[in-house]
Amino acid sequence: MASILGPSLSIVTSYAFRNETTLVAHSPVWISCARPGNRNHFQLKSSNGLPLNALSSNDGLAASSLAMADSKSQSLEGSFPLSDSELTGPNLTITVVGASGDLAKKKIFPALFALYYEDWLPENFLVFGFARTKMTNDELRIMISKTLTCRIDKRENCEDKMDKFLKRCFYHYGQYNSEEHFSELDSKLREKEGGKLSNRLYYLSIPPNIFVDVVRCASLKASSKDGWTRVIVEKPFGRDSESSSELTKCLKQYLTEDQIFRIDHYLGKELVENLSVLRFSNLVFEPLWSRNYIRNVQIIFSEDFGTEGRGGYFDNYGIIRDIMQNHLLQILALFAMETPVSLAAEDIRNEKVKVLRSMRPLQLENVVVGQYKGHSKGGKSYPGYTDDPTVPKGSLTPTFAAAALFIDNARWDGVPFLMKAGKALHTKRAEIRVQFRHVPGNLYKRNFGTDLDKATNELVLRVQPDEAIYLKINNKVPGLGMRLDRSDLNLLFRSRYPREIPDAYERLLLDAIEGERRLFIRSDELDAAWALFTPLLKEIENKKIAPELYPYGSRGPVGAHYLAARHNVRWGDLGNEDS
Repeated sequence: MASILGPSLSIVTSYAFRNETTLVAHSPVWISCARPGNRNHFQLKSSNGLPLNALSSNDGLAASSLAMADSKSQSLEGSFPLSDSELTGPNLTITVVGASGDLAKKKIFPALFALYYEDWLPENFLVFGFARTKMTNDELRIMISKTLTCRIDKRENCEDKMDKFLKRCFYHYGQYNSEEHFSELDSKLREKEGGKLSNRLYYLSIPPNIFVDVVRCASLKASSKDGWTRVIVEKPFGRDSESSSELTKCLKQYLTEDQIFRIDHYLGKELVENLSVLRFSNLVFEPLWSRNYIRNVQIIFSEDFGTEGRGGYFDNYGIIRDIMQNHLLQILALFAMETPVSLAAEDIRNEKVKVLRSMRPLQLENVVVGQYKGHSKGGKSYPGYTDDPTVPKGSLTPTFAAAALFIDNARWDGVPFLMKAGKALHTKRAEIRVQFRHVPGNLYKRNFGTDLDKATNELVLRVQPDEAIYLKINNKVPGLGMRLDRSDLNLLFRSRYPREIPDAYERLLLDAIEGERRLFIRSDELDAAWALFTPLLKEIENKKIAPELYPYGSRGPVGAHYLAARHNVRWGDLGNEDS
């Protein structure tokens, strides 16, 4: 929307105001459409050679005003200096809407610099920040420079590259619902682009209740006239099926589905990317990937800190909406999908949708919710969730949830997929654990006794921290006699690949620039995900289910262990080697 790829690339991010009070998540209308317009489309090709829809002007007024401006020769006066070689390529403009927010400062700008540092960005790119905070170009550059690091290989030329990157960063102040301010942004973008073919990428780093205003203004007043325009949208994508559908409907009044990139940064994690490689390129695993050999699958997410000042924002959503309905469910779909026809984005997303539509409706009896309470440990006191001054007193919002899900298809019939996610737990981790069935007629069952761990092979993909893939196997301990031990065949990424792993935002930003949609969420995927969780969320809220309290820094509510036991499962992260 606000950025253009072509002779120049401008990136605009707009997700900066987590502390604003404009969120209306609990209002009857989560988001509403405003001023629908007609769309005209034309096809271009992205950097990967695939045809893509690009957004032209949305109505005659926008077309006439912008076409007149485009017809004028553009001056590069006041912009960064370009060499003759740099003037030959197309432009890419990346506009970060909400540029003064935490996400932009901590993730988006550093990711863009890392891409530039590694020469992944086009020669002629621009980065624009857009927000309601009044700021100059120099002030934006100072703000950005505080979060940029020369972390990649510690190369000597990093400071020089950083200076060159900052010279390509500009700022425009404006209101998110002002077409006039976006028209002014468009004028600045066209001035920097110098009249060349330009593509624009907008990153919406803003509260969801103003997504539509920004999309409307950017599409009408600041879209590319001769290249493509794309928009990256951050979660949450609604609070339930109704609000999500309404948001999609509103966005599609100004954008095509191909222009909308719904980002889930967990899909950009290295180990999540490795999931399909591990399965589909290793003969040893694919034949085992079914109910015949897999006893259960566990997808675990835990943080060792609480909301800590963000409770007011978190309280509008809770852990199920914040983590389970998106991050963990997307991982489950990737894990359980059938072999796609190809690695093309639509083929992969088609298979993910089939998995989501095959899932059994979630029952309250298969869900446990919890909320952390204050706790003292080692002479230090840790506050409870409701002790956060931004959280309403008596809040029933869960900070922990565990659920047992089932996929009713031939491959996974009867296999429990257990998810759990929580804040203020004993450790920080995100992992996928695959527990295989016991060996039929095991000759060594007497050596196992009651040790279920040794009777179970387990494949673990640790997403974070310390990315790793390891397989738990049984082996004989050297020496006389027959004593069995459990060992790991371990691929620890930092040992095997000492080069630093790129941040998920780097991969996803690059994919959006190149038009690669494989790791972004399609609208029917979103519909299927919300269809699974919306009835459960409404039941929990309507019945005012009280969450089970658990101490800050513990392993979570006891109910989660009873839930697992009900399905003959033991949580794999409770072993001594995993504590």
